[in-house]
Amino acid sequence: MPKEILLPELAESVVEGEILKWLVEEGASVERDQPIVEVMTDKVTVELPSPYAGRLARRLVKEGDVVPVHAAIAVIEESGEVTAPAAEPALAAVGAVSARQAVQNSAESPATVHVDLPVTAQEERSIVESGVKEDKGDESSLFKAFGGDEQIRVPTGLGRAQEAGASESAASAHGRVLAVPAARQLARELGVDLAEVRGSGPNGRVRVADVHHFAAARSVPQAKAAPSSPGAGMPVPPVQYRTPKGYEALETRTPLRGMRRAISNQMLASHLYTVRTLTVDEANLSKLVALRGRLRDAAEAGGAKLSYLPFIFKAIATALRKYPSLNTSFDEATQEIVHKQYFNLGMAVATDAGLIVPVVRDVDRKSVLQLAREILDLGTRARDGKLTPDEMSGSSFSVTNIGSIGALFSFPIINVPDAAIMGVHSIVKRPVFDENDQVVPGHMMYLSLSFDHRLVDGAEAARFCKEVIRLLENPETLLLEAI
Repeated sequence: MPKEILLPELAESVVEGEILKWLVEEGASVERDQPIVEVMTDKVTVELPSPYAGRLARRLVKEGDVVPVHAAIAVIEESGEVTAPAAEPALAAVGAVSARQAVQNSAESPATVHVDLPVTAQEERSIVESGVKEDKGDESSLFKAFGGDEQIRVPTGLGRAQEAGASESAASAHGRVLAVPAARQLARELGVDLAEVRGSGPNGRVRVADVHHFAAARSVPQAKAAPSSPGAGMPVPPVQYRTPKGYEALETRTPLRGMRRAISNQMLASHLYTVRTLTVDEANLSKLVALRGRLRDAAEAGGAKLSYLPFIFKAIATALRKYPSLNTSFDEATQEIVHKQYFNLGMAVATDAGLIVPVVRDVDRKSVLQLAREILDLGTRARDGKLTPDEMSGSSFSVTNIGSIGALFSFPIINVPDAAIMGVHSIVKRPVFDENDQVVPGHMMYLSLSFDHRLVDGAEAARFCKEVIRLLENPETLLLEAI
């Protein structure tokens, strides 16, 4: 019998993936474990192998579609089999969505998963089946897009409130609108009825950004759209782009997809769910510059490229032990501060596809030389697109080395759900006073610390920076931190 290929759960926190590229055409033969499709999840692109051998009878989703995990994306049939009518695979595209998984992270970032409603798999299947029965005979209404034309497709029966121009949020088996906990809280604060909000999450689940967009749209006048115009009756976006007259032929458009979409979601999450504050200080790295110069050749002989980052990582991990509030996260759903006893540093890496943040784990347990090797490896594989989802999650603090491309100063965006991120900048040689009040050349570098003021007080952030600076200005101390 025909076999469905489901989108697997590629990492614990991944609940959906974007179909980037089909590698096999419909009707083509496939071998077991042959890659058939490229999928992007949380800035990581992976090739999914076929779990079966046979013929790719149908592709149930298109390139650009965003589908939930455990949803069917294709049908494989063995030789001599005949596939079912087109309507059945269409239903399979809905798939057995993971029943107890709902995304909630500071604005749906991939690092955290929380349960929203206690819906069992049997209950969720009954929702799907009831929706199919109600829409039977009208294949054109079987699927509705929500959150945009290219979003996940779900049966209209999942949320009957979508009828007659009502909202497109989905209702659970208990009659409640499916929404992440933080979205419910925000809706209460803004006086928004969740039943009126179009949900953009899996199964029509309402996310935090959906509530913000609805509230913003409600605050501006509604445009009078012609009855036949696309999007008639929909709220007007708070910011509308219009092409300048006479420049129509000089513009092109591309959908917000792939890496840029993932970056956009993460930046929106940081904007909505951190109280960003900046503190800036400077360090005299003259001793560190000299030490690195003495050790560089020996490190390269040991297979490591010794940059300044391993020393900076060690200094940050050591300082985080002394000022633990910067090594926390805020759980929006439970309103709890999460204190972490591990030191995993996210490392911002610029690639041709966009900015990604692989994670160097257990920095406090590794020597400077070990960190140099790992930083080089992660950076290289990040630029080659060869990171795994696990290597992109689990940070407790982040670092962005904007100085590597010449920047003197920046205001880094917090990598939610981390409490803080430190920007390190160009090392500039300029005159400074030494301990004898003599003017001498100094290798100076600005450090800019962005932190969430809900979790970190300004005084503690400043003391943390001073501790990092103390360690960097006395780099021999960092060599004693190695195990």
